[in-house]
Amino acid sequence: MASKSIRRRLNHREMDRNRDESDDLREPLLGKYGHEQSEGFSPGDEQDGFGEGKGDQLHWTQFFSRWIVQCAQWIAHVVIGSCSLVGKLFLLPSNSQNKQVDGTIQLPLSPLQEERLRNLRQRLEVSFDNTCLDHQDSLKQLWMLAFPDRELPPLKSELWKEMGWQGTDPSTDFRGGGLISLENLIFFAKNYPASFQKLLNKQDGKRADWEYPFAVAGVNLSFMLVQMLDLQSNNGKLSSKAGARFLELLRSDEMAFDELYCVAFQLLDTKWLAMRASYMEFNEVLKSTRAQLEQELALDSISSVHDLPAYNMLTR
Repeated sequence: MASKSIRRRLNHREMDRNRDESDDLREPLLGKYGHEQSEGFSPGDEQDGFGEGKGDQLHWTQFFSRWIVQCAQWIAHVVIGSCSLVGKLFLLPSNSQNKQVDGTIQLPLSPLQEERLRNLRQRLEVSFDNTCLDHQDSLKQLWMLAFPDRELPPLKSELWKEMGWQGTDPSTDFRGGGLISLENLIFFAKNYPASFQKLLNKQDGKRADWEYPFAVAGVNLSFMLVQMLDLQSNNGKLSSKAGARFLELLRSDEMAFDELYCVAFQLLDTKWLAMRASYMEFNEVLKSTRAQLEQELALDSISSVHDLPAYNMLTR
């Protein structure tokens, strides 16, 4: 049962059915449609005064998150940066081998990294196919993880909107993210069920009248991470420093992308509350989430996703 704190949910338009479905991870859903007027909704319908006070003191969760990042940076500079010898001992081995040529970062990869990167890119290439039984089963699995005490609805039903899909057919929302965005949501629900349920049901903090749609936001996050990490570039040649660091994390954890997705979703909701955002400001929150993830990935002390300061906000 959805939290009572969600006063209203947007009645989103269904995606244009004439769009080409062959390209995955090419554009965010809310990034393109988020500023269009939804049925029955206009910016003036927001609760009066909800957007006021944005210059007030940040929500304590945002303050805590930034405080962690600042402490980590201070420790990195004092403990590692104060001595070049110590710095060389503690820096990740592959950092010294990174070379930047013609705006790209050339990173030598181990056979294990190459294999895991190849497997991840193969996942990115898979479109969601609503006629595929395996894909249908995965969508049903997501429903059962999200609402374990409720009956499974048909694949086309008004009930899917309660999870935050834009229409009665969730398959129309995967065009921007492919199958991996569904896999990310399932991974989140299975590995961090407490955080998943809090975000799904909007249980934390003072919420906006017009909340971001949970499931579609998840598709946007998958898209954002692929772009941020430059995962569709040629093997070993990246234009993103965050992408280079991610390949190092992939060395220790094959599921690093899915783990980072969970961190990103929790961070997005934390920033949503701290910024007192409403639906029309989703893109601003998404950009802020990306900026903080890039900042945390740049810390020299990070050797796994679990080392990220924002990871501490997740609960199982």
